[in-house]
Amino acid sequence: MKLTFATSLNKATNIIFLTDKITNLKDKLTPDNFNYFKKYWNDEDMQFVKATDGYIFVVKTTKNNSEKIRKVAFSIHDILKKHYKEVYVSCGNPEYSLAFAEGFLLSDYQFLKYFKDADKKRHTIQTLHLHGGVTQIELDELNNLIDSVYWARDMVNEPVSFMDAPQLAAEIVAKGKASKYKVEVLEKGKIESLKMGGLLAVNKGSEVPPTFTIIEYKPQNAKNKKPIVLVGKGVVYDTGGLSLKPTAHSMDLMKSDMGGAATMSATIDALAKNKIPVHVIGLIPATDNRPGKTAYAPGDVITMFDGTTVEVLNTDAEGRMILADALAYANKYKPELVIDAATLTGAAVRALGTKTSISMGTAKDVYFKKLYKSGQKTNDKVFRFPFWDEWNSELKSDIADMKNLGGPNAGMITAGKFLEHFVKYPYIHIDIAGPAFLETADSYNGKGATGAGVRLLYQFLKDL
Repeated sequence: MKLTFATSLNKATNIIFLTDKITNLKDKLTPDNFNYFKKYWNDEDMQFVKATDGYIFVVKTTKNNSEKIRKVAFSIHDILKKHYKEVYVSCGNPEYSLAFAEGFLLSDYQFLKYFKDADKKRHTIQTLHLHGGVTQIELDELNNLIDSVYWARDMVNEPVSFMDAPQLAAEIVAKGKASKYKVEVLEKGKIESLKMGGLLAVNKGSEVPPTFTIIEYKPQNAKNKKPIVLVGKGVVYDTGGLSLKPTAHSMDLMKSDMGGAATMSATIDALAKNKIPVHVIGLIPATDNRPGKTAYAPGDVITMFDGTTVEVLNTDAEGRMILADALAYANKYKPELVIDAATLTGAAVRALGTKTSISMGTAKDVYFKKLYKSGQKTNDKVFRFPFWDEWNSELKSDIADMKNLGGPNAGMITAGKFLEHFVKYPYIHIDIAGPAFLETADSYNGKGATGAGVRLLYQFLKDL
């Protein structure tokens, strides 16, 4: 769907008016329509009438309520998506115009690649016209951001039969060429020479080699002297390995276990396309986790990239193993800040459900406050959990430097404390296990991959 300007509403069919006062529309509606909307103004936030060639919608706006507008956009999109090609939005407030457009565009996402009758299922809307005080720069920025969210959703929705580790790396290479940032892919031989023991251990049960992808976006006008490193978990499919996932339905969604890799890759892509002046480096370790003949086993001791030895108690705690190597590798850049995103723990889902990601780490409070604020602004929400050293005791091993699993409680925190060991710079860990992939549609986030974290981190890095 294209997002464009409308210089007038003369040829408009489907029109959505966003306003805080019904009297603002007296000159824009027919007397009958104005009287109708005025009569029901206090009843609902959105009212509509059917015209001869489309619909007229009136949406009531209130201060600081962009999320309500995004959700109203989803409702309107649901009415129009199969019947019309063009939609017009009229609003004098740029913030609300963009919020509506964001919700509308996110609602239009479809993953139809594997449907035989994809053309019949495809939404008909081709263009969303904004009439109001929005600039071309703002339109382009939103278009680019939504395009990157779509890309993240596509990658996560793809099955492992297509999106294996080499294909994930190839997707990032192709995007880097299109959006003009650097991408380097380390193959298995190079990973072995670097002695990335965690990534290699998880990959041992697989027939497909691992990859380690390095992304760099460094504009000449970057405002940060030291880079910000974004690390994304790229477990393209997770069976649990020899610690095979035991419960019914537990593997059905595991193509989504590379959601962190998709989030970080798409965030960098959006930053680059919109020329945000921030130097970022992305590190994407990728493999599947399978119970193959040579798979790593509970009881093994793995030597990681930084020399730390890890006793493996559960091969289903594999995400932290590949992230640890990447986080240790991030130290070479002497970064201002390291952030990882991962669908890491079921404990995160049990703690906060599917509406919110969990954050924790060692970075200064100002970073967490800005991250939280970005989550509130985008409704791509994140909530900070405690990160006290008391949890370190649960990771002590009798035969190695540490073990890869804590106790039965606070699993999302002990996982974060495990990762902290490998980072020597200010660090934020984001567990996106809850909102990254939904089994039930949730407004404009839809069903399946949501692209959780992309809009959050884009806003955070832009504001930072």
